[in-house]
Amino acid sequence: MTATADLTPSTSPSPASPSPSAPAPVRATTAPPPALAARVRSTGSSPVRDILALTARPEVVSFAGGLPAPELFDSAGLAAAFAHALREEPRRALQYSPTDGDPLLRETLAGRLSGRGLPTSGDDLLVTTGSQQGLSLLATALLEPGDVVLVEEPCYLAALQVFSLAGARAVPVPGDADGLDPAALEEIVVREQPRLLYLVPSFQNPTGRTLPADRRAAVAEVAARHGLWVVEDDPYGELRFEGEPVPWISCYPGAEDRTVLLGSLSKTVAPGLRLGWLRAPGGLRRACVLAKQAADLHTSTVDQAAAARYLQVADLAGHLKRVREAYRERRDALVDGLGEALPEGSRWNRPEGGMFVWATLPAGFDTTAALPTVVRRDVAYVPGAPFFCGPPDVTSMRLSFVTHAPEEIREGLRRLGRGLAAVGG
Repeated sequence: MTATADLTPSTSPSPASPSPSAPAPVRATTAPPPALAARVRSTGSSPVRDILALTARPEVVSFAGGLPAPELFDSAGLAAAFAHALREEPRRALQYSPTDGDPLLRETLAGRLSGRGLPTSGDDLLVTTGSQQGLSLLATALLEPGDVVLVEEPCYLAALQVFSLAGARAVPVPGDADGLDPAALEEIVVREQPRLLYLVPSFQNPTGRTLPADRRAAVAEVAARHGLWVVEDDPYGELRFEGEPVPWISCYPGAEDRTVLLGSLSKTVAPGLRLGWLRAPGGLRRACVLAKQAADLHTSTVDQAAAARYLQVADLAGHLKRVREAYRERRDALVDGLGEALPEGSRWNRPEGGMFVWATLPAGFDTTAALPTVVRRDVAYVPGAPFFCGPPDVTSMRLSFVTHAPEEIREGLRRLGRGLAAVGG
């Protein structure tokens, strides 16, 4: 006899009212998932990105983010470059590409570097998804957990994030209004035995200061004598408004085989392209190519093709001239108005280019604590404290002057003055 399923409704008690003799239901238990990696748990979010999220309202005059002025983007030139890439070479522009980057773009970038005084071939370069990725690739290729990295004090925030995620220990090198002190660098190199030195020599983020030529030569000499990698980040070098250009550290004797130069189109063309490059000695560059293969295979092919076309046919010199002129006017509006906006006894610099002014308020002020009061007046800045990996200067702040037109800057300074007056010292 073949058994068949009984499809008739069950007449047994429902689960809601079990029989007194039925066993108690067993409740399933689940274990929590594994914890996040320690390197993530110990690395904080960027205060700059957090502040940008809070000040995205259009009525806010934000001195917080280093956001290039969108009205100065050459959108027509970029549109034509993308159209050309998709119309003339769609199979190449929409296909996978080599990890080290589009050959035409690398050769074009190499020509620009050579023209600025650093002989470079396309084979010396790795195209990255923004120069920020270049820094991450270097950390992967060079750093083991516990390694020491030397940085300027204060230092670019996202670099501190990269080194923290790599498990490295960042040690600050003191400096002054001209930047890092080479004598202090030598002393710390001997004591700490670091793997690398990271710095932004031109129009530094966050301070806007520029390392003079004699100090750059001294850095190259210390690196050569003690066996130190130097990572030279240069996103702002072409944004000089006044004064004479200073050669890259890479150009000085002793630096040739141990200096990495990072560059980007974010500040000169458009940050949305997410295109940067890394110039490094062959062995290190090949290690970074391997790290990039594991990270993203390659940077966007169509963006690279369009960028190569743009750099070849656009009037980039004319575009940069317009940008520099606009940014100089905006810097002047900010710097010239700080005397009325900031409390008496405050100090600030006047950078020769870039995007940032560094200011310190009198003792008794805490720019982190004052920020919520200031933001309620529809203006914002970045407190200086997060840029320090040593004891912070809580009276400091970073002010970006590039995003807003001069009249908006002047209105923002009026709001800033009222906000700081409400806080007091």
